[in-house]
Amino acid sequence: MFDSFGDDDDVAVDMAPLIDCVFLLLIFFLVATTMKQQVQELDLDLPSGVRMAQQAAVDEDIFVLSIDRIGQLHLGATPATTDTVLRAVREKAAANPKQRVRIDFDKLTPGQAIVQAVDLVKFAGLDNIGIHIDNEKQ
Repeated sequence: MFDSFGDDDDVAVDMAPLIDCVFLLLIFFLVATTMKQQVQELDLDLPSGVRMAQQAAVDEDIFVLSIDRIGQLHLGATPATTDTVLRAVREKAAANPKQRVRIDFDKLTPGQAIVQAVDLVKFAGLDNIGIHIDNEKQ
């Protein structure tokens, strides 16, 4: 009974079914996975600035810096240059290193102007910076 295989006979394993299974698994995993990553976006509605600075009740301990929709800086509601703002912020920083600064901006203000205003305040020595957000939809 065991004599049917002799020493001269070659025994081989058939690899074709194994390769077929590997390819089927590869195709399954390629189809089952998603290749595209989802991008999440924030729905932002930026507040209006100069009007809020004029209407808001200003605390005495908050320094208000406003930016209009074209990127013009304002101290409170009066237009100001970068040098004027820098001098005013440095004076506030010398008087009180923990001075609170609030930045108001228009919802159409370019983002670059907002970043420059924050950098200007930080360069002048103050880092307690907040942004005033209007909760009312316009």
